[in-house]
Amino acid sequence: MTTFADLGLHPDLLKAVAEQGYTEPTPIQAQAIPLVLAGRDLMGGAQTGTGKTAAFALPILQRLAPHANTSMSPARHPVRALILTPTRELALQVEESFRDYGKHVPLRTTVVFGGMPIEPQMQQLRNGVEILVATPGRLLDHVHQRTVNLSQVEIFVLDEADRMLDMGFIPDVRRILGLLTARKQGLLFSATFSDEIKKLADAFLKNPVLVEVARRNAAAELVSHLVHPVARERKRDLLVHLIKSREMKQVLVFTSTRLGANRLAYQLNRSGVHAAAIHGDKTQAERLQALDEFKSGKVGVLVATDVAARGLDIEQLPYVVNFELPNSPEDYVHRSGRTGRAGATGLAISLVCGEETERLADIERMIKVKIEREIVPNFGPNVREAPGIMARPDRERRRGADEPRLTRGRRPERPAAPAARPAPKPTDPIFSKPYEPGAAPPAAPQPQKRERQVAALLGGFIRKPG
Repeated sequence: MTTFADLGLHPDLLKAVAEQGYTEPTPIQAQAIPLVLAGRDLMGGAQTGTGKTAAFALPILQRLAPHANTSMSPARHPVRALILTPTRELALQVEESFRDYGKHVPLRTTVVFGGMPIEPQMQQLRNGVEILVATPGRLLDHVHQRTVNLSQVEIFVLDEADRMLDMGFIPDVRRILGLLTARKQGLLFSATFSDEIKKLADAFLKNPVLVEVARRNAAAELVSHLVHPVARERKRDLLVHLIKSREMKQVLVFTSTRLGANRLAYQLNRSGVHAAAIHGDKTQAERLQALDEFKSGKVGVLVATDVAARGLDIEQLPYVVNFELPNSPEDYVHRSGRTGRAGATGLAISLVCGEETERLADIERMIKVKIEREIVPNFGPNVREAPGIMARPDRERRRGADEPRLTRGRRPERPAAPAARPAPKPTDPIFSKPYEPGAAPPAAPQPQKRERQVAALLGGFIRKPG
């Protein structure tokens, strides 16, 4: 069994790791740490929750520590390691990891991101820091204010590069790369690799080593997946039912829009489920408060958009619920990756209505998992939508004797046609007498006889001329 000591880490770092409660490295840590210590450029493909932050934080701390000093002069504390992250939450968590692992190493760290006053950040940068964690936009603000100098950066980390691409940050990343020297060591981490991500890697990595510890574009292995087909208008009721009936705690719920997150959190609270929402319209203080209350258990449900939840690191998070499926299958991977972290198991539940059937199929093709379907009694989908959603059931659902059986890829069985009703007895006076059902009908009248009968019928209504 590999230990952290086997990776060649300094005793001060090993002490900090032990104080955090970790005993053995994860696969990404075991593979990446020696490479980073050796000065190699790296492309790390790992799902969230696999320990990738420590995979670069620990070796960076070790490489910078021999040159650390206790001088108070900012000039003696230039930025030597720069870590770019796509969101504020991830930036905070990465910087916190550096502080935790580097508590016994004389290195200064700080974090800068938008949504907060810039002046305190400017003062921290003027005081001097060796390790800077930042989001792209706020870092460029500091560059324009001339409160940060990146000319002495030795190690550059681009974390969650795929999300940088999704959020449109790649132009900012390229501008920042233009401020760095060519001598830097480059590390890129991403849950998925697209052609555009590889093109970006080629721009700043030199002969990188590729380290992948999970199947490309795969969902985390410790995460189970489940689909509850449901009518769109019953989703909220079903969510409340699941949380209450299954006594679900610490549930991270994803919606597609900020307005939808606010509305769902409000409705959950009205239904007796304590919930909070985080999204881009919330201030950083509001988001951090909601996250702290969720982690502490004061709030049982956190409703979030994709942007706000990116990078959330919540230990032992048991449930992720897709109230609405994302438009991109990659976002499903990121969402489900919030659970099943650090060796713990998790469950990703999706509430899927008929109009989301194609999105579900795209997700299954990408993650190469045939997701189990289970209809919750009294919360099934609309009859017209059911065959599409249930195209790939894995579990025989519970059903009443009078419910149609939903089978894989087939329409519901049609109920047997009712028995034919007896033909009514004719009352047309054209017939000489009525006939009983089952008896041969009388022969049709001859034309001349029929004309006389019709004339007789109408005779009383036609006045003769004159």
